[in-house]
Amino acid sequence: MSETLATLQSLFTVAFVVSSMLVMGVSLTVGQIIEPLRNLRLVSLALLASFVVVPGTAYLLKQVIPMNEQLQIGLILMSCAHGAPFLPKVSQIAKGNLAFAVGLMSLLIVATVIYLPLVLPLLLPGVSIDAGQIALSLFGLMLVPLAIGLVVRWRWEEGAGEIKGPLAQVANVSLVLLLVLMLGLNIENVIALFGSGALLAVLILTVVAAVIGYLFGGPSRDTRGVLALGTALPNMAATFVVADGSFANQPDVIVFLAGAGLIVLVIVFPLAAELGKRASAPA
Repeated sequence: MSETLATLQSLFTVAFVVSSMLVMGVSLTVGQIIEPLRNLRLVSLALLASFVVVPGTAYLLKQVIPMNEQLQIGLILMSCAHGAPFLPKVSQIAKGNLAFAVGLMSLLIVATVIYLPLVLPLLLPGVSIDAGQIALSLFGLMLVPLAIGLVVRWRWEEGAGEIKGPLAQVANVSLVLLLVLMLGLNIENVIALFGSGALLAVLILTVVAAVIGYLFGGPSRDTRGVLALGTALPNMAATFVVADGSFANQPDVIVFLAGAGLIVLVIVFPLAAELGKRASAPA
């Protein structure tokens, strides 16, 4: 039964990621995605927050909070992987700048593919990373569907409008099913984190990442919220690709990532809802 549920979780993950990226593609133009990224200061701060401040915080946490070596590996790994497929969805909930969310997600995916193989061996001596496997997974599931959606909108704008609704329904349904399955499959993993120090480390890392992203997000509320969410959300797809390839003989790494991923979602979705309320409130 557990194998069947794990297979369903993988299928719903793929369905959510691919349908979400297609929705973003048919909803936006290339110009709309690129425009927010022309703000070099904002882009620089986003990269600084995601790939310097967050990994640095994780490295400090693993020094001061008691955890076994495998849990430390999981913490460092999740702090170095960004560009989560949930980012556009939670940015919609937060009423943030959707074009910036998609542009930021794409930027962080590309940066993660380059960053992980270079930095992980420095933070985790002796680790070898399959950069090609990471790139194939991330680009194939996220950037290719986004590119297809953009092409569809460019060539058949009327048809893009017609398929946007059904695709959004697929994304929403698969997200709900995915969250339910993640809760059912990983609740024991979350419970196992209690008392290990890992739960506290994940909570601190997520809160620090969100605060730093918000502070670095510039003067506009809709970009501050997006960067807060984008910095707080790790790219769990990338972490599992690396864990399967490099830490298959260390099961606690996978256990940590599964539990930590669920904890982060439990924090980020209410945060997005709160940001959305504040955005809707009268000035």
